[in-house]
Order: sequence, then structure tokens, then C-alpha cells
Amino acid sequence: MANGKIKLEVVTPLKRLVSAEVDEITGPGSWGEFGILPEHTPYLVQLDVGALSYRKSSGRYFVSVSGGYAEVGPHEVTILAESAELAEEIDVDRAKGARERAIGRLSGKDVDETFNFDRSEASLKRAISRISVANRSGLE
Repeated sequence: MANGKIKLEVVTPLKRLVSAEVDEITGPGSWGEFGILPEHTPYLVQLDVGALSYRKSSGRYFVSVSGGYAEVGPHEVTILAESAELAEEIDVDRAKGARERAIGRLSGKDVDETFNFDRSEASLKRAISRISVANRSGLE
């Protein structure tokens, strides 16, 4: 974009969450956090669980993402997330409950015959991401 902005699209299988012209994007890549400014070199990155943020003028906005891919171009970034939640849509109490249940399972306190370590660990990461995103946005 000639105006020094990046077109950001955040899409899940269920809906489009964000469609905006932004100044800067940071996100959780599988190899660590990445940052994108206008005129960035094109690439594709696998997303991890974590906080995606973008700056638009003087405001910073947050989205909790869980897996997927980011397709980066010089003027447009498309986030194809397995799941994502805008900060203002996060139910913090529900996320805290999920965190406590996952901690209970991982600590061995609440283990039953259906226990799956990888699933419990992923659940804990998602809950922590959601709480973190809500905290950064001042929602808690």
C-alpha cells in the first residue's frame, strides 16, 4: 500500500475477525515471535499458540490465536488461524477455569482414564494466551 500501511486479515474457519489497514503486526510463530512492517519480504510462517498484536495509529490491539499460518506479503498479511479470539470477546473467567482444569490434569490431581498429556498441555497454553491477551487489553 502506498500509504505505508499493511492490509491485515485475520480469518478462522468460522469467521473473519479482523480486516484493517495497520502500521505493524507481531505474532507467535512456531520458531518464535515475528514482526512485520510495510514492505516486508514475502514469506509463510506457521503460527503457535499466543498473542497476535497489531498497531493502528496510536492504538494497539490484541488477538489470541491458536495455530494456523500467516502469509506475509509486502502490502498484505493474511492470518489463517485454527482458532482466534479478539481481546474484547474473551471470557476471562472461563479461560481461568480452563487453566485451572489443565493444571489439575497435568499435575496428576485430576487425571482419569481419558487423560492425554498433549491435549492438556495445549489446553493450558490456549488458556494462558487468552488470559494474557485480555490482561494486555485491560479487560481483566
